[in-house]
Amino acid sequence: MNINSRRPLFHRRPQSNIYRMFLWVVMLLGGVWMLQQMDRGEIQPLFQATPIPTRAPASYLEEGDAQFTAGNLTASILAYQEALRLNPNDAQTWAKLARIQTYSSAFLITNDEKKARLREALESATKAVGLAPEDSTVRAIRAFTLDWNANGSFHTAEEVQDFLIEAESEALIAQQLDNTNPLALAYFAEILVDQQKWNQAELIIQQVLEIPEATQWMDVYRINGYVLETLGQYNLAISEYEKAIAIEPNFTFLYSRIGANYRRLAFDVAVTQGEEAARPVYERSLEYFDRVVRINEQINVKDPGPHLSIARTYSQLGEFFIAARNVQTALEYEPTNADIYGQLGVIYFRSRNYEGSIFSLECAIYGCSGENSCIGRGLERCFPDLGENPVTVQGLPISPNTIVYYYIYGSVQAALSRERDNNCPQARKAFGEVMAELEANPEDYADGRETIISIVEAGEEICDSLESGIPLPDNTVPTQVGTEVGEEMAEDTPTP
Repeated sequence: MNINSRRPLFHRRPQSNIYRMFLWVVMLLGGVWMLQQMDRGEIQPLFQATPIPTRAPASYLEEGDAQFTAGNLTASILAYQEALRLNPNDAQTWAKLARIQTYSSAFLITNDEKKARLREALESATKAVGLAPEDSTVRAIRAFTLDWNANGSFHTAEEVQDFLIEAESEALIAQQLDNTNPLALAYFAEILVDQQKWNQAELIIQQVLEIPEATQWMDVYRINGYVLETLGQYNLAISEYEKAIAIEPNFTFLYSRIGANYRRLAFDVAVTQGEEAARPVYERSLEYFDRVVRINEQINVKDPGPHLSIARTYSQLGEFFIAARNVQTALEYEPTNADIYGQLGVIYFRSRNYEGSIFSLECAIYGCSGENSCIGRGLERCFPDLGENPVTVQGLPISPNTIVYYYIYGSVQAALSRERDNNCPQARKAFGEVMAELEANPEDYADGRETIISIVEAGEEICDSLESGIPLPDNTVPTQVGTEVGEEMAEDTPTP
């Protein structure tokens, strides 16, 4: 009898499924292809760290603000530039960068450096206005930048007026957009001071101080201090700068302004009451410059500016040794800066170290290199093991800011000339450049022209006597008259 086999009730016989097999083959081939792409680097594994961590623009902005508060403007500028690299169409960031670039120009030494930085600031401000032409603060910051570009030290009188006219126009537009904007009004007051409209500037800054929001801005108190010192109210100016410091306690520019105001007060006291009475005021000036040095040390900023300020103050006190040491410290920071060599030469000259002044002044006006660059810094020679290396210094062209180096150099060369050591060719060369400058730009030397000419004539007389065979006394020394021109200070207080 035929009996059918029992059907599997609990176990099913394995059967092949062509569709399932096709799917497995596709997945296998896909895995092989992915492994090949990963080996080639065309596909990156998931959750792998990026080789360079990316940062959001806001992170750079926070860093820029923190660096500004710390007083490190160079680092602040770099942070803002990184933020703009990631977000180049942010008008507010461009405006903030322009403001910091403008302030940072005050910490630079040479006119070329200042001019270049202020040009960068104006480019940033113009970019901000192009992106947000209806923003009052953006317009105000561009007015501020234009005003600081209106500097007669590196622009002609016509260019200065053009900058001021455009700055005033920009400030007025900012006020039209928002007539309660404290920055727009404060910067307008600063522009009015630079236009010599002092009474109007005083009225405007008083209006600014009545705006509640004005008290949060360091700029407002700084500009009020600027207005007051321009009017000769130095004690009140110091008080306003102190208020600005309360907002930005590490902004070293403010300490320098206070130091300059104390030094101006000390000069007035010295004239009316004598040097001894002025000494405590000079010491107050030094305290503020020293605070700048200490802040820079904390944030690792090698700024020669405060050391030069300290040197000028000690020079006015007649303490030339410590003045020279501070200038030499400044040269350690910027050993190729010709202007600092010139300032050292003036201090050597005033301390009657005439031979030493020649090397420093020569580096300043004609440049130097090798061992001469070290001698120009007041060293016997270069000491590479101690970090005193030879450098190449480019000389400074003659200008209202450098002419003092030229005529002092010529005066020293003439006075030290003797029959067997005749330096009159070098003296006459410098004197010739001085007289050519006076003739070419008489308007720049309206106040000191006669003094400079008298120095040149005295030196020329010495050389004429030497060349005519008339013996000179061994104690012939150059005149000290006119060296006060070399004591003019970039951070000194303005006068109407």
